[in-house]
Amino acid sequence: MATTTTTATDVFKVSILGKESIHCGFHLIPYIAQTVLTTLPSSTYILITDTNIAKLHLAAFEEVFEAALSSHSANGSSQKARFLTLVIPPGETSKSREGKANIEDFLLQNRCTRDSVILALGGGVIGDLVGFVAATFMRGVKFCQIPTTLLAMVDSSVGGKTAIDTPHGKNLIGAFWQPEYIFIDAAFLETLPPREFSNGMAEVVKTAAIWNEEEFISLESHSAEIFAAIQTPSKDYAGRSKATRSQAQELLLSVIVGSISVKAHIVTIDERETGLRNLVNFGHSIGHAIEAVLTPTILHGECVSIGMILEAEISRQMGVLSQVGVGRLTRCLKGYNLPVSVSDPRISNLPAARSLTVDKLLDIMRIDKKNSGPAKKIVILSRIGATYEPRATVVADSIIAKTLAEAARVIPGVPTKHPVVMSTPGSKSISNRALVLAALGQGTCKLRNLLHSDDTQVMMAALNELKGATFAWEDEGETLVVTGGKGSLSVPPKGKELYLGNAGTAARFLTTVCALVQKSSNDTADVTVITGNARMKQRPIGPLVTALKANGSSIDFLEGEGCLPLAIAPNGLKGGKIQLAASVSSQYVSSILLCAPYASEPITLELIGGQVISQPYIDMTISMMKTFGVEVTRRSDPATGKLLDVYDIPKGVYTNPPIYNIESDASSATYPLAIAAITGTSCTIDNIGTASLQGDAKFAKEVLEKMGCKVTQTETETTVQGPPIGQLKAIEEVDMEIMTDAFLTATAIAAVASGKTRILGIANQRVKECNRIRAMIDQLAKFGVDTVELDDGLEIIGKPIQELKRGVSVHCYDDHRVAMAFSVLSTVIENTIIEEKRCVEKTWPNWWDDLENKIGIKVEGVDLASLHATGSASGVQHRDPSSSVLLIGMRGTGKTFVGELAASALGWTFVDADQYFETKLRIGVREFVHQKGWVAFREAELQILKELVAEKSQSHIISLGGGIVETPAAREVLKEYATSKGAVVHVARPIDEIVKYLNAESARPAYEEPIIDVFKRREPWFTECSSHDFINPVGDLTSGSLSCAQASANRNEIARFFKHLTGVKPNLTHNAEPGRRSYFLCLTYPDVQQAFPYIEELTEGVDALELRVDLLKSKKDYETIGETIPSISYVAEQVAYLRRATGLPIVFTVRTKSQGGAFPDKAEKEALALLNAGLRLGVEYLDVEISLPEKGIRELISKKGTSQIIASWHDWSGGMKWNGLDVKEKYDTASRIGDIVKIVGKAETLQDNFALYDFAATVGKLPGAKPLIAINMGGEGQMSRILNTTLTPVSHPLLPNKAAPGQLSFKQIQQSLHLLGLLPAKSFYLFGTPISHSMSPTLHNTAFELLGLPHKYSLLETKDVGEEIKVAISEPEFGGASVTIPFKLDVIPLLDKLTDAAEKIGAVNTIIPKLVTYEDGRSGKVLVGDNTDWLGIRASITQRLSASDIQGRQGSAGLVIGAGGTARAAIYALKSLGVGTVYVYNRTKSKAEELVEQAFGGDKALKVVDDLEGLARATEGKLNIIVSTVPASATAAPSSPTQSPSEGSTAVAAGVTLPKTLFDYRDGPAVVVDMAYKPEETPLLRLAKESGSSNWARVPGVEVLLEQGYVQFELWTGRKCPKEQVGTTVLSRYRAQA
Repeated sequence: MATTTTTATDVFKVSILGKESIHCGFHLIPYIAQTVLTTLPSSTYILITDTNIAKLHLAAFEEVFEAALSSHSANGSSQKARFLTLVIPPGETSKSREGKANIEDFLLQNRCTRDSVILALGGGVIGDLVGFVAATFMRGVKFCQIPTTLLAMVDSSVGGKTAIDTPHGKNLIGAFWQPEYIFIDAAFLETLPPREFSNGMAEVVKTAAIWNEEEFISLESHSAEIFAAIQTPSKDYAGRSKATRSQAQELLLSVIVGSISVKAHIVTIDERETGLRNLVNFGHSIGHAIEAVLTPTILHGECVSIGMILEAEISRQMGVLSQVGVGRLTRCLKGYNLPVSVSDPRISNLPAARSLTVDKLLDIMRIDKKNSGPAKKIVILSRIGATYEPRATVVADSIIAKTLAEAARVIPGVPTKHPVVMSTPGSKSISNRALVLAALGQGTCKLRNLLHSDDTQVMMAALNELKGATFAWEDEGETLVVTGGKGSLSVPPKGKELYLGNAGTAARFLTTVCALVQKSSNDTADVTVITGNARMKQRPIGPLVTALKANGSSIDFLEGEGCLPLAIAPNGLKGGKIQLAASVSSQYVSSILLCAPYASEPITLELIGGQVISQPYIDMTISMMKTFGVEVTRRSDPATGKLLDVYDIPKGVYTNPPIYNIESDASSATYPLAIAAITGTSCTIDNIGTASLQGDAKFAKEVLEKMGCKVTQTETETTVQGPPIGQLKAIEEVDMEIMTDAFLTATAIAAVASGKTRILGIANQRVKECNRIRAMIDQLAKFGVDTVELDDGLEIIGKPIQELKRGVSVHCYDDHRVAMAFSVLSTVIENTIIEEKRCVEKTWPNWWDDLENKIGIKVEGVDLASLHATGSASGVQHRDPSSSVLLIGMRGTGKTFVGELAASALGWTFVDADQYFETKLRIGVREFVHQKGWVAFREAELQILKELVAEKSQSHIISLGGGIVETPAAREVLKEYATSKGAVVHVARPIDEIVKYLNAESARPAYEEPIIDVFKRREPWFTECSSHDFINPVGDLTSGSLSCAQASANRNEIARFFKHLTGVKPNLTHNAEPGRRSYFLCLTYPDVQQAFPYIEELTEGVDALELRVDLLKSKKDYETIGETIPSISYVAEQVAYLRRATGLPIVFTVRTKSQGGAFPDKAEKEALALLNAGLRLGVEYLDVEISLPEKGIRELISKKGTSQIIASWHDWSGGMKWNGLDVKEKYDTASRIGDIVKIVGKAETLQDNFALYDFAATVGKLPGAKPLIAINMGGEGQMSRILNTTLTPVSHPLLPNKAAPGQLSFKQIQQSLHLLGLLPAKSFYLFGTPISHSMSPTLHNTAFELLGLPHKYSLLETKDVGEEIKVAISEPEFGGASVTIPFKLDVIPLLDKLTDAAEKIGAVNTIIPKLVTYEDGRSGKVLVGDNTDWLGIRASITQRLSASDIQGRQGSAGLVIGAGGTARAAIYALKSLGVGTVYVYNRTKSKAEELVEQAFGGDKALKVVDDLEGLARATEGKLNIIVSTVPASATAAPSSPTQSPSEGSTAVAAGVTLPKTLFDYRDGPAVVVDMAYKPEETPLLRLAKESGSSNWARVPGVEVLLEQGYVQFELWTGRKCPKEQVGTTVLSRYRAQA
C-alpha cells in the first residue's frame, strides 16, 4: 500500500495481482479523469450508471471529463475522444441477460470499438453487469470500477468477478475480468442512505472476522464513530488532501482500505477462487440463499449478516467455534444496525419470509460455485480473525438443516457423555448486575465468564447508547473490559429508542438507569425512550415507575398503562425516601438499589405491598454492590432483631474491581442436572455450589434429592446421580419462592414422577416472558399429564413414562425456560418437538449444541413449515379437513339448527354439548346449576369441553353452551383449538331476536342478569375464541317458518360455508379446469340488497361476485360528510345477505383511493381489520393490495385457510409499462404474497395490450407461476379484458355504474372472443323421435343468447341411430347432444366411455365431447355418455328438502313408481341422497324385481312392493319422497269424475291404483315428483293437492326437464345456465303448447 499525491489529491494505493490499481481517497472525480485519460488512451470513453446515481454525480463526471478531453485535444491529440454516457434503470432486475443486451446494443449503435474504455459508476449491480459487458464486448475491452456504495467498494468491485442473474439464481453467468482501476471515492458515501452504509459494513465485518482480529476489535468498538464519519458532509472538497482530512474521514478510509487490502491479498493468491478466495464467501452460502428469497426487499449485506451468524452457529455446532465468537460477531453486526436472525422484524414481517423453509434454502444452496458436486461448502470460523481451514469446508446437509430449523427434536436416550462434567454459561442475573455496576463505576473492570446472550447484548447496547461506559474485549472475547463512566449518562439521539426485545431484567434495571440521566445542552432529544417486543409491552413495570414518579422522576407510559414503552425525562434521581411495592418482582428493588448511590440525596428504600418476592435476588444485588464499594444497610427491629424491608443506601460512586468473575448460571444448571435425574445418569456442574449467590443453586438439594436423586454439593461444585429410569418420586409439597425460575424444570420431571407434586411460592412466574404456570399446564396437557392451577403454584399428577403421549409439539411462548424445561422431558419421551428453539438464546445460546456435544443427547432440526405445509399456493398451513368444528355463540343463535345441517352436509356427526353433559352426568343442566351452583357447572362444563375436543376431534360438529367462554380456562382451550387444530365458529344473530327467543325458552337455567348485559360481556370473548363467524339469517330459525326458497338458500349457505372452511370442498372457481376462462362481477352498490331483484340476471355467466367493501354505505354513513369507512358489523350483514341470494364465491375487496377505489389510503389499520373480518366470514377470495403493511399481509396469509389471496396492484397513472422493470418487481412481490396475482395498468395505445399479453405469456412460463389477472384500464385497454383468462372483472348493464373504466359485460366479452376466433361456434343436438314438441332447443338457445355464446342447438330427428347421428357427433364443431327415447341405449356403442351414473342407470341422455392429452403428448377428443335425469330429479328434491329431512330420521323412505330407464335414474337419485329404504312399485311386479336385481345387484335397501295401500301402513308414515316415472300417455283420470276428493280414495295412473294414504306423512317437508312431461298437473300431482297435505311439494315433469337441462348446459359450456330467464321462457312456450 502506498500514498500518492497528485494535484492536491492524496490517495492510498492498494496492490492487487501485482499492480497498484486500487486508488482510495476523497473527492476523486478530477483525479479519476486525469488518471484514466492519461494511462488508458482511447477513442471512446463510456460511463454507465443508473438513474439514482446519475442524479447525484453524472453532471460532475460529464463536466470534468469534457473539460479534460478538450484540454487533451488542445494539447495536440489528433482527434478529440468521445465521452458517452448511458443511464439504465436501477436495481437487481437490470442485472439480467436483457439488461446486458441493452448495453451491448447501445455500444454497437454508437460504433464503439475494441479500444473503448468503459467506466462503471454505481453499486454492485452496475459493477457486475458492466464488468461482464466489458469482458465479452469485442471479446474484451478495458474498464474501470467506480463504486458508489460501501458494499461495492469493499466487495464486488475488488477481484474481477462479473456476472448477471438468471431465474435460477444470482451470478450464475459471468466471467473473471479484472478492471484496469478501482477508484474508491469515500466522499460518495456522504450521499449514501444509512441503510446502504450498514449494508456495506456487513462485508467489512466479514473480512475482519475471517482474517484480522485487530481490525475486528476496532470495528466492534467504534461503530458510533464510523457512522458519524458519513453523517457529516465535507465542505469545499475537504478530505481530498491529507491536510484537509478530518479524523472521522481518516477512520472511515482506514476501515475501507483495511477491508480492501485483505480481499486484494486473497485475490492475488487465488484469483480464480480455487481455494483461499472461498474465505471471502463467509456468510454468503446461506446469505445468498436467503437473498434469493427476500430480494429485492432485503439487501445483500443484510442477508449476508444473517448468513454469517448462521454459519458461525454451524461452526459452533461442529465444536470448532465457541459461543464467545458467535456472541461477539452478533454484537458487532448489531452495532451497525444489521439483522442477525430471520426473526428480526425487518425480515419476519415480510410476506416472502414464509418461504424461508429449510428445504427451500438447502435447495437454493445446491447451486453454489463453491460446492463440489452435491456436497455443500461453508466457510467455518475457528475464532474471530481465523478460519478452520484455508478454504470452505464440506458440511453435511443435516448439520446445516439443524442450524436453520426453527424447531428441535431431542432424540431420547441415555447421555453418551455419562458421567457428565460441565460448566453452564455465566449467570444472567449476575451478568446484568455486573454490567450496570461496572458501567456506573469508576475505573476499569474485567468481567470474566460474562453470559453471551440476547439479554446481555441488549443491556450492553443500551448502556453504550446512553454513553455510560466503553466496552472492549480481551482473551479472544472471553473477557469484557468495561471502562466506567462514573454515572455520567446522556440522552440518546432524537429518534433513537432503546429496544430491549423481551429482556425483562434489562427493562427493569434500565428504567432507573435512564432516570439518572441529566439534561445537557448537547441533547437532540427531550426524553429517553425504552421499548421492547409485543410480550415485553405486556409485562408489568408499573410499581417501579410509580415509585420513581413519586420521587420526582418524569416518566410517561407511551402505550399501555403500567408497561413499556416508557419516555423518561433527563431530570436525574432525587433520592430521599422511596416506597416501592415489591410483591411482583424483586427486579424493581434491584433496579433502585443499583442506581441509588447516584441520587442527589441518600436513599431510604422501603418495600411495601405485602410479601417481598425473591429475596435471594435482592441479597445478590446488595452483595455485588458491596464488592463494587457501596455498602447497603438493611434495617432491623431494635426490639426483636427481625430484619425489616427497609434499606439505606449512601451516596457514592462505585469503584470497579480490576477483575470480577461471574458465577455460572444456577437456573441454567438445573437442566443438565435434571437430565441426569430423569435418565438415571450422573452430572457434575462446576462453579455452582453452596457458596453461590443464586437461590437456584439450592435446586439439587431441595428438589432433586427429595425426588430420589443422590446429591453431592461443595462450595463450588454440584453433582447429581439419578435413580433408575422411571423411579423418580413426587414431592408432596415444595416452596420454590427462592428459586422461582427453576420451577419449570421441577414441573417437567414431576410429570414422570410417581405421585402428586405440589409447587408453591411461584406466583410471580405469571408475569415473566409468558404466564409460565399456564404455559406448563397447557403444554403438559399435550402429553396427557393432569395438573391443577393454584393461586401461587400448581400441582402435577405424575404418570409412568410409558403412559405419556408421544409426538407432541411443544409451544414455547418465546420463553427460554419453557424450551429448556421440555427438552429435559423429551430425553425420555419420543418424537417431542420443541418449537421456537432459538428462544434459548436469551440465557444459553448454545444449549442445543451443548446438549449433544457435552451431554451426549442427539438433537435434530425440525422445519415446522415443511412439517405442516399442505401444498397451498402460498405455503400456508391448513387444518386437516376432517378436524371437528366447534360452534360457540349466545344461547338462541341457532347453533343446534346450524350444526345439524352442517353435519348433514359434511356427512359428519352432530354433538350437542348440553345433551352430552346430561347423558354423561345423568342430570339436566338446569338441575345441575340449581343443586351445585354456577361455579361447579362451569368446571364440569370445562371438563366436558376438554373431553369432547380430545375424543371427538375428527368429523364432528360440536355445539357448545353459550356460557362456555365465561371462564379463562375454557377460553384458552378454545383459542388453542382454533389456532392449531380446527375451526371454532361463532354463530351470530341479531340481539333482539335472541332476546325474543330466550324469553320463551325454559330448558336452560335462567340468566341472573339482563340478557343484553350477558351479550355485551360475552361478545368480545366469542370473537377472541373463534376463527370464523357465521351470521344466521334474520327471522325464525326453523325451515318450517321460512319459504321453500329461503329454507333452501339457508341449507345451501350452511353447506357451502362449512365445506369451504373445513376444506372438504372449498368453494373456489378460478382454476376449475385447465384452459377455462373465469369471471367475476363487480358489485358497486352501497347496499347489496339493492341488487337482489336482478341478481339472477346480474350473475349470468360469471363465476364469482366481487363485494366492493370500500363502496358500501349504511344509512348512517349517508349522513356523514367526507370519507366513510363501513363498520365490520355492516359488512358482515352485507355478506350474510349476499350469501342467501347466491352461492357464488365472493371476492372481498377493500380498494384504496390510490388504487382506484374509495377507501382512505391512510386507513391501513381499518383496511386490514376489514380484510381479517372477510376471512372470518369465510369469503373465498380476498383481494389484498401489496402496498399494505407487510406485517398485516403476513397475518392475513397465516389465517387464510382454504380461502385464496389475490395479491393486487393497480396503477392509475399510466406510468407503469408492461415491458418495464417496475411491473416485474410488482409481479414478484405479488407472487410471493398471493395465490393469484392481479396487476392492473392503464392503456394509452393498443400496443400497450400487446405488451401486457407478452408479459403475461412470459411470467406464465416461470416455474410455479401463479394464476394471473392482467388487464389495462380505459377504452384502449378493453382488448386486455377480452384476452385475460383468470377471474376477469366484468360489469353488467343493470349495475348503477362500472367499477373501473373500460369494463365490459360477460356477454360482450364472449361475443368479442368469438369475433377474434377464440370462441368458435359449436353445434348441439337433440337425438330421438318424436321430438318436434321438445322444449330443449328453447332452453339451450335462450341460454346461449343470454350469455352471448355463438352456439346453436337443433333437433336431429331420425328413425334410428344411423349415419346422420354418426356424422353429427364426428364434426369438429360438435359441442354435445341430448338423447331421448328411443335412443338412450342405442347411442351407447358410438361413445368412448360412460360416467358411473350412466353405467349404473344403463341409459345415456347426454353426450359430452371432452379434450384429452395422451401419454405421448398427442391431444384428441373423446365422447362421454352421461345421464342427467337423476340429477334433475335430485335437484327437484333437494330444493325442497334438507339432508336431515331426507335421511335424518330412522326408517326414512322413498317410493319409485315404474320399472323403466327413468325409474333407474330415480332410484339412483334417491340412493345418492341417502334415503334409508327405496320402495319400487310397478304394475308388473316381475319387471320391478328384474330392475332391482340387474341394475342394482339386489341392493337390500331396495324393496319391491305390490300393494301401495299396504306400503303406506308399512312405512308408518315415514314415506316423504315419491317419484313417478310412468309415461303421461298411460295416465287416466279418477274412475268417478263426479266424486268429491273426500269421497274418493284413489286415482288411477297407468292402471296403477294410487291411494291417498301415500300422502299421510305430516311430520315435515315432503315432495312428490311426476316425470310425465305432459300435462303439467298429472293425476298423481292432483291427488297430492287434493289430499289436503300442505307439506307436500309437487314437482311436474317439465320442471325436472329444466333441471336436467341446466345440468347439461353446464356440462357442455362450463357455465351455469341463467335459470330464471330460461325457465320463464321455456314454461311460457310449454304452456302455450298445452
